[in-house]
Amino acid sequence: MILDSKAPTGPIEKSWDDHRFNLKLVNPANKRKYSIIVVGTGLAGASAAATLAELGYHVKSFCIQDSPRRAHSIAAQGGVNAAKNYPNDGDSVYRLFYDTVKGGDYRAREANVYRLAQVSNNIIDQCVAQGVPFAREYSGMLANRSFGGAQVSRTFYAKGQTGQQLLLGAYSALMRQVHEGRVDLYPRTEMLDVVVEDGKARGIITRDVVTGKVESHAGHAVCLATGGYSNAFFLSTNAMACNVTAAYRAYKRGAFFANPCFTQIHPTCIPVAGEHQSKLTLMSESLRNDGRVWVPKERGDKRRPTSIPEGERDYYLERRYPSFGNLVPRDVASRAAKAVCDEGRGVGHSGLAVYLDFADAIKRDGRAAIEARYGNLFHMYAKITGEDPYSTPMRIFPAPHYTMGGLWVDYNLMSTIPGLFVLGEANFSDHGANRLGASALMQGLADGYFVIPYTIGPYLDSLARDNDMGLNPDAAAFKTTQKEATDRITKMMNINGKQTVDDFHKKLGRIMWDNCGMSREAEGLKGAIEQIPKLREEFWNDVSVTGTPGEFNQVLEKAGRVADFLEFGELMCRDALTREESCGGHFREEHQTEENEARRDDENFTHVAAWEHKGDDQEPTRHQEALEFEYVKLTQRSYK
Repeated sequence: MILDSKAPTGPIEKSWDDHRFNLKLVNPANKRKYSIIVVGTGLAGASAAATLAELGYHVKSFCIQDSPRRAHSIAAQGGVNAAKNYPNDGDSVYRLFYDTVKGGDYRAREANVYRLAQVSNNIIDQCVAQGVPFAREYSGMLANRSFGGAQVSRTFYAKGQTGQQLLLGAYSALMRQVHEGRVDLYPRTEMLDVVVEDGKARGIITRDVVTGKVESHAGHAVCLATGGYSNAFFLSTNAMACNVTAAYRAYKRGAFFANPCFTQIHPTCIPVAGEHQSKLTLMSESLRNDGRVWVPKERGDKRRPTSIPEGERDYYLERRYPSFGNLVPRDVASRAAKAVCDEGRGVGHSGLAVYLDFADAIKRDGRAAIEARYGNLFHMYAKITGEDPYSTPMRIFPAPHYTMGGLWVDYNLMSTIPGLFVLGEANFSDHGANRLGASALMQGLADGYFVIPYTIGPYLDSLARDNDMGLNPDAAAFKTTQKEATDRITKMMNINGKQTVDDFHKKLGRIMWDNCGMSREAEGLKGAIEQIPKLREEFWNDVSVTGTPGEFNQVLEKAGRVADFLEFGELMCRDALTREESCGGHFREEHQTEENEARRDDENFTHVAAWEHKGDDQEPTRHQEALEFEYVKLTQRSYK
């Protein structure tokens, strides 16, 4: 299959405006005739549902939590990027575009990234209008701070809770539409499958997680905004409810999955404390503005950090990357932390940690200033570790965080299934092989507020022109798909095994972290591809799913998600094995420079890998979308 990105041609600075002008429109009166399903109520989902409803469409919004306010987007603490250039330090739309393409190691589509940079300024205006309490300078101007991968200050923030404040803005807009009757909100509802009829997405199958009721919902289009899949590693910074099920079900129905091995390991996470943990806690990347990262120069130095003299400390990021220092991109910082720990210079009881030290910043600016910027983050760290970060350095270590891979979409955010649109982290489109900090919020809000409201119109218009406007949740395709979903639940409930769902999830997580985590090599990936099917077979023969399906049953919820991870993990490893290069967060040990940096293979891998499901017992087919770089030249990334 030829993957048509539908990316516009011509001068890139005019391409989005020209593309919008040429899109088919749905007039205001006709918008009321269409029903759109939006799955997920994080920043991408909530902003999309609110905006589409404001335009006049009828929207069904599905939320896995008890409230949209509990979406994982609240965990994005540090900020949101925009090219306003308020600090007057040389920023521009083009520079944000350039930094994002370079940060993704030249594995993203130029047209999408430029559009993202272009609409970033609209995002800030939108959120200010909604009352988002961004930090401000003494003059009253919105404040900016620096983030990794950039030499300008372009990150707008609300202390250390930016994601939560942005989500409250989108949530208020969404709930206004609920009150107006244009959005039907379905909280505590999980998507089990997507319904495809005549090659088009017609709706979804859901389960009410309180009552256990399985239902069909029909729509003229389906928008998935269901986030990422880092919980495939078991321990990650993601919320416990984050999963791959919606995207993976769509993949099995015909949507191509792009670059599944592109996962981000965040360098600023509280280290693992023991086997009892169910998740990890992120310390915002914004802390690297004022915190200095270091380890002892000597191996095995177990002295208290405050007892180690300045001359016996290795500020290794500042040493290795003098231009960017502690603000190198996440993949670079994570690999550097792993390297010093592998040398035996890690700190803490496990040796798998480095210091993030604020002593110099507190001495320079005073404790009150640091508390004003990061107080809630310092409080969270103290609560979790029992240590005071104002008087002793934080201990941090890399952990699974964001996923750049996702369902393949064209420039209009439509997948390879007509009528199935994918927004935010659930798609692959904007970040290449590594996401720069503060760009997740940017993409989610860009897709929801400023892209999908335009690009969904031509598809809806085509339905009317084809006289294909009927919605029938009792159609055969719905009945068949719903039966398959309920049969799967019944099969799981009847296994009556001895091992818990978490037992299997932990085993999978260990396989994934060891072989497809911060670094990968062919032998380990091949081993994982052999191990995962065996673990999957063991799951379907020995998992214990207690309770009954017709009730609130979190064990059943987890079982369904882990079953999908047990299939999807194999696809991640297969993708990593096939991509014989290193780029961004995908680091193959066999492909690195003399200085242990990622070595790309631009001749053979300057493309998107999009996988097509061919059947449960068959290997998937790998398709390619060629990437062309007209505005940002392909060069070896350097942050020195």
